[in-house]
Amino acid sequence: MPDLMQIYQQLLEHYGHRHWWPAETPFEVAVGAILTQNTNWANVEKAIINLRRAEALKVDSILTLDKESLEQLIRSSGFFRQKAERLQLFCQHLRQFHQGRLEVLLQQPLAIARRELLALKGIGPETADSILLYAGQRPSFVVDAYTGRLFRRLGHLEGAEKYAQIRDFFMARLPQEVPLFNEYHALVVIHGKECCRKRPICNNCPLQSRCHYRQQNP
Repeated sequence: MPDLMQIYQQLLEHYGHRHWWPAETPFEVAVGAILTQNTNWANVEKAIINLRRAEALKVDSILTLDKESLEQLIRSSGFFRQKAERLQLFCQHLRQFHQGRLEVLLQQPLAIARRELLALKGIGPETADSILLYAGQRPSFVVDAYTGRLFRRLGHLEGAEKYAQIRDFFMARLPQEVPLFNEYHALVVIHGKECCRKRPICNNCPLQSRCHYRQQNP
């Protein structure tokens, strides 16, 4: 059985605390989680700044905007027409079922809140878990492409696992602690960007002594 805590400690010692997710409110986290689909965070930051300047980082504000105006505010995030629709549908759901308050949705039992998020148009597992963890402070481990790549190379995944299988792998082997899940995911992301790229930079990797890929490709 892999010692996921040892891997975590090695990453933490190498990169330090990441202080993720950067946002001023839980609702801003949720907006960012929707906008970051299929783009990088730098593009999302521009959209968030535009929304903040327009005083549109609230449920009622997003619903008050006409769709074209919202599209222009978030244009930098890419797929802006789809994302504008998804943001407004998300806000409509909050208004209709949760008094317009994200925290009411997120205070439900974890499985119920997660299932409800996944039922919304445009919210997949990674987005749902990001909202639960970073906006709701709920212990729901976030999986992304970096996670699959890293733990496949370390030898703990075969590579064909679906999102749910990878999430279950971590949920079953880690203490159910929000700060740990938060930091672990952020460390995996920075490691995926710095070292464990599609073409890995193994010489700088703090995990190379335990990495199957590195041992097979010295």
